[in-house]
Amino acid sequence: MPKGIYECINCGSQEVRESAEPLSSCPHCGGDMVLMGFTEEAEAVEEPIPQLMNKIREFYEIGSMVKKDANVIAFEVHAIKERDFEKVLKELETLGYWAALKRKNGKIVLYVFPARHVKEENPLIGIVLFIATLISTFGAGYVLSMGYVKALDQYNLPGIRNVYLNALAFSISIMTILGTHEMGHKIAATLHGVRSTFPYFIPFPSFIGTMGAVIRVKSPIPTRNAAIDLGVSGPLAGFLVALPVSIIGLKLSITLPVLLVPLEGGIIFGTNLFFIILEKYLLHIGNDYVILFHPMAIAGWVGILVTFLNLIPAAQLDGGHIARAFLNERAHAYLTFGLGFALFALSYLWIGWLIWGGIILLMGKMGNPGALDEVSPISTKRKMLAIIAFLIFVLSATPVPLATG
Repeated sequence: MPKGIYECINCGSQEVRESAEPLSSCPHCGGDMVLMGFTEEAEAVEEPIPQLMNKIREFYEIGSMVKKDANVIAFEVHAIKERDFEKVLKELETLGYWAALKRKNGKIVLYVFPARHVKEENPLIGIVLFIATLISTFGAGYVLSMGYVKALDQYNLPGIRNVYLNALAFSISIMTILGTHEMGHKIAATLHGVRSTFPYFIPFPSFIGTMGAVIRVKSPIPTRNAAIDLGVSGPLAGFLVALPVSIIGLKLSITLPVLLVPLEGGIIFGTNLFFIILEKYLLHIGNDYVILFHPMAIAGWVGILVTFLNLIPAAQLDGGHIARAFLNERAHAYLTFGLGFALFALSYLWIGWLIWGGIILLMGKMGNPGALDEVSPISTKRKMLAIIAFLIFVLSATPVPLATG
């Protein structure tokens, strides 16, 4: 893997690290580190070619060159002619270059460096993982369906007793939620010219049969607007699918007086504001009743939990990309580590927060380099999207995801 060259925008010092492990801050002065180029898979910058310079001057009024080495050239920008940085990036890429627009010592600086070659992925891997996850989630759904049908028989209630149909409903529901979440990211990435893979599903032997799905972003995020779009698109898309799945699942669930249901030894699914609203105002369930979830309700609940976890504004989680658009790298690093230790404190409510706190702290060491263009303002539309993401985060917040009776 090519190593990335990172430069501090304050003191100008450089560090070379693996490109997948960006620095969170300058080890000398603590300033923001900017990815300037790569030590491999890139041609060295000797002298700026006239075609490149003409293209740069087409978009910016630039002063003299403030930096030039084997991997990067930089110019002070006196005026920005082209406000659409994605257009700038696209046209520079046709010449074999990427660019970054940053603030340094109160000035705007344009960094230009060779574009990295993006390799194509083998689609067979994604297909195999999809089939494996379909099988594993169907198996998990079968086990959950056995418990649901057993409860129907125990209390002599009407309901769907076909375990295979219930298992299929669970599998399709949870994979649709997860897949839609990741396809939201994929569509947003494509609209902004960011190269990314299709979703990779992750099979795992657990009570839901999966560890989720991911896409790999393979080129830099161009602007802060794009970062917000990529961060919001997945959780919003997944939430919109989890909404009807949860409603249908809750309507198929079993509602019983609490005195009739022994809770010892059972799994208690944690609540959130979204489910509280559905249970109280849609199903009109009182406090002295309990719900035995249908497998589809469990799939919806998992979708809401996944939305909450991804919107935590830390590291390179979806919420982290949104927060990073508004914060510089140092402030975002402080927020990330603060949230990581806060989750450690929350482990007295649920032991799983110890793991999540560790994951966030580990991801925090990799940092979040942010968008290439950190000069252009964030649009009002994206600020509204960030507010929507925050509201979804609050609605889906689940302080105690799981407990045992």
